[in-house]
Amino acid sequence: MRRRRDWHNAGMPPERLPRVLSGAQPTADSYHLGNYFGAFRQWAALQDDFEAFYFIPDLHAITVEYDPVVLRERTYIAAAQMIAAGVDPARSALFVQSHVPEHTQLAWVLGGVTGFGEASRMTQFKDKSQKSGADSSSVGLFTYPILMAADILIYQADRVPVGEDQRQHVELTRNLAQRFNHRFGETFTVPEAHIVKATAKIYDLQDPTAKMSGSAATHAGVVDLTDTRNQAMKKVRSAVTDSGAEVHFDPVVKPGISNLLSIYSALTDRTVESIEKEYEGLQYGHFKVALGDLVADFVGTFGDRTRELLDDRGELDRILADGAEKARAVASVTLELVYERSGFVRHV
Repeated sequence: MRRRRDWHNAGMPPERLPRVLSGAQPTADSYHLGNYFGAFRQWAALQDDFEAFYFIPDLHAITVEYDPVVLRERTYIAAAQMIAAGVDPARSALFVQSHVPEHTQLAWVLGGVTGFGEASRMTQFKDKSQKSGADSSSVGLFTYPILMAADILIYQADRVPVGEDQRQHVELTRNLAQRFNHRFGETFTVPEAHIVKATAKIYDLQDPTAKMSGSAATHAGVVDLTDTRNQAMKKVRSAVTDSGAEVHFDPVVKPGISNLLSIYSALTDRTVESIEKEYEGLQYGHFKVALGDLVADFVGTFGDRTRELLDDRGELDRILADGAEKARAVASVTLELVYERSGFVRHV
């Protein structure tokens, strides 16, 4: 028998589903195929077995220079694309980070148990500050991992779906939870990183040694989820392949065709071996035409659904408000417990 879904209890009763928390920043005009297969498809599947909290981290997006008008529009696009990808607002809390003030309130408390050296070692800050210079980096960028820890701990999340590049942030979150629990008593669930090894890794179509990324210098190798059918088809048919003509999976020797095989497999839920067998004896051109059609159909349908959602901003506002209400029902209970354990005078 399925356990009941309870949005209003931040404790750990045995009857509730385990909780999962994840988010994706609204820092581009569209998510891309790599985001879908690397995160969103997984999010949709997790709704069956977890009490899911999925959010749009607009507060994280302002740690670097940004345009307020663009941020607002991208936040709506992010919400629409998450729903189009299978996040069901009836089964999950889908919300905007800034709509739940408990995130930042908890982040301040966690800042008091975070070491300066500990925060300085976070890879993301080191990478971004090296590119722009420490003097031009914001304090928000430096404290970003502490807010990320608050994002997770405020919901007593059991699992956090992340890529390998985010594992360090989950480890910091675990350390802070354990440190707070040790100093002030059992307060937080210590979360686990939820990394699915079978998730398809999608690489840039023009540089199959680099992960598909919205920050790529050129979008020629990035299939955006808002691309038209023709744009998506053209990108696939123009994808870099390798020497030889055999449709064979070998990421070291044939990274180009291997990347395309991974995409084909992910879109069709077929094994790479069965696809190789189907195209045995055929040249790259035949394979790329077939894959181009598959990608075009997927992106086209996805884009249609996204645009349909964006055409009704009132409904998106309603969905996000409902998600924030669900989120705050849990977050407020956690924050009240944290404030009590921290020695703050109760507000009456």
